[in-house]
Amino acid sequence: MKYSKIAGTGSYLPERIVTNSELQTTIETSDEWIVSRTGIEARHIAAEGEKTTDLAEHAARAAMQSAGVCADDIDLIVVATTTPDKVFPSTACLLQARLGVKQGAAFDVQAVCTGFVYALSVADKFIASGQHRCALVVGAEIFSRLLDWNDRRTCVLFGDGAGAVVLKASETPGILSSHLHADGSQGHILQVDGGVSAGRLADNPYLQMDGSAVFRLATRVLHECATEALAHNGYGVADLDWLVPHQANMRIINSTTDKLGLARERVITTVAKHGNTSAASVPLALDTAVRDGRIQPGQLVLVEGVGGGMTWGSVLFRF
Repeated sequence: MKYSKIAGTGSYLPERIVTNSELQTTIETSDEWIVSRTGIEARHIAAEGEKTTDLAEHAARAAMQSAGVCADDIDLIVVATTTPDKVFPSTACLLQARLGVKQGAAFDVQAVCTGFVYALSVADKFIASGQHRCALVVGAEIFSRLLDWNDRRTCVLFGDGAGAVVLKASETPGILSSHLHADGSQGHILQVDGGVSAGRLADNPYLQMDGSAVFRLATRVLHECATEALAHNGYGVADLDWLVPHQANMRIINSTTDKLGLARERVITTVAKHGNTSAASVPLALDTAVRDGRIQPGQLVLVEGVGGGMTWGSVLFRF
């Protein structure tokens, strides 16, 4: 049986930083209000003309360098994004061309904030089947372009960024299991109605969210899919070295952590510095903790996310 293992990580954040203090000059809010309710202090915003593929390329090249691989090694690219450059070609195909990869498959996955978890699970299955040997898995978003910047309930929460991992075939287990879920009946609590039809934008192009409903669902399902992954592999919370959750806001993260009975010191959080970057948030946090030395080879790591759809899921792995 073949396994897949994370061989390298990378991430990228746009140069422009928008602090809470800057936001309070344009909408009715304050740094204290935002921090107390979300834990977010700032977010990165893509420059005019900067595209999702640009962000993805930066993160991908960093992950490739970390893994010591080149374009000739990669035979699968899976990009998780809600904000593609085009209707088609896919962001993954655009990225493939940028990187000079000439072989294998390339496609996008759309599961909003759970996107990277879904994409990582899909790539793992392709490698475990023997069909591919070296996958580039990317989460990249320019969520700022889906926001109504006059809506203080939503615009303070999100930012732009990208994160990536290189997943390679291994004779020893890396990824132990993945657990993916969805409930389409709850899609209305977090959505963007807008779409392109007959050459025009149809419906509301801005993100709409029922914050209370999202919070209730997120705290429940993140706890459930974390315990599901641990139980499936015969582990308990005490065996877990690190939890890398979707970086939505600190209230959701802390609630999930406390329900699990996990010490907060074993949770990777980066949301304060970049807000909710949707599919990019998990690989951004993972790369941060790998590069600062907290996550070490051999440690047991759980990543999890919840997003529009509604979707949620977890992946447990040995780094």
